[in-house]
Amino acid sequence: MSHLAPMARFGGLVAADLRDVTSDPEALDSAGFWAVVADFEGKLVCARFGDVRPAPVPAPVPGAWRGPAAGEWTSSLDRAAYTAGVGRIRRHIAAGEVYQANLCRVLSAPLPDPGHADVDALTALLARGNPAPYAGTVRLPAHGVEVATASPELFLRRSGGVVESGPIKGTGRTAADLLEKDHAENVMIVDLVRNDLGRVCATGSVTVPELCAVEEHPGLVHLVSTVRGQFPPDAGWPELLAAAFPPGSVTGAPKSSALRIIGALETAPRGPYCGGIGWVDADRGTGALAVGIRTFWTDRAGPGGPRLCFGTGAGITWGSDPGREWDETELKAARLLAIASGTPARQGGAGQQPGAGEQAPARATRGEAQ
Repeated sequence: MSHLAPMARFGGLVAADLRDVTSDPEALDSAGFWAVVADFEGKLVCARFGDVRPAPVPAPVPGAWRGPAAGEWTSSLDRAAYTAGVGRIRRHIAAGEVYQANLCRVLSAPLPDPGHADVDALTALLARGNPAPYAGTVRLPAHGVEVATASPELFLRRSGGVVESGPIKGTGRTAADLLEKDHAENVMIVDLVRNDLGRVCATGSVTVPELCAVEEHPGLVHLVSTVRGQFPPDAGWPELLAAAFPPGSVTGAPKSSALRIIGALETAPRGPYCGGIGWVDADRGTGALAVGIRTFWTDRAGPGGPRLCFGTGAGITWGSDPGREWDETELKAARLLAIASGTPARQGGAGQQPGAGEQAPARATRGEAQ
């Protein structure tokens, strides 16, 4: 896709005219508008753009996106391996090594026509089929970054001396499906996020203004909490990322133990999935990074030719049922894979209004990102 110009899209803004690309997080406190993609494994790509303007997500153009065939998707962990992994995590919990760990798998499929696989065209489809509050595109083909996200989850928002996170834990088709286990998951991760933000925020300033609120998203519901703290003027994005990355909601608690267990059980790198994806306006001291869930990315470097990738996972606790956790990963993936493959979604809720739930960065309104 080298013929496509570098660009980024978040909410009501589109960014073009690439000026700089760096892996140094200190650049995010310098000047300009940056698109940010941080892989779960720690690779950071920050791209500064010179032309940033309000622009709605365009209507899908027929033929601009040719996704994988519906039957071509393969998983890094099949059902047997995934449910066995859930059992392994439960044994780690029983041994007192961890309270919760997020077990994920990466789905991928060959792209039938790599020349018609523009991730921004996929973003246009997602905006109508699965609108999300932190949807976006980052297209930097020369730097190996082609990402389309429909993330519902806020990782980090910075504005006016306040930093905020919105961890999601607990998923069901409806609110009636949510179990005590889902609430327990959420509370555990809220404690983890409070500790993460407490490393960099002013002492005693971290609060939880909202705990376990039920949010409706296309085809499912989530439990979402809000964690907020005062960000000191002598700290910046390097300190914030060092304290909070990778996101607690997609690792587990304690984070160090969960990461060790994840490393032993998962067979493919997560890449942009479960990382951080978003924008930073260094001129205004604002920014918002989403947790890279409900996220597609293109892998053009693999031996089998270009592939489209997508990640899905679930938080595992002592109360987890292996089959139910597998079903949760299927639920999270089904609607998105159907959109990417151009097939009808397998659950209700299709036909969402265009652009519903989109959020614009601060530059569009010169106010705080919503």
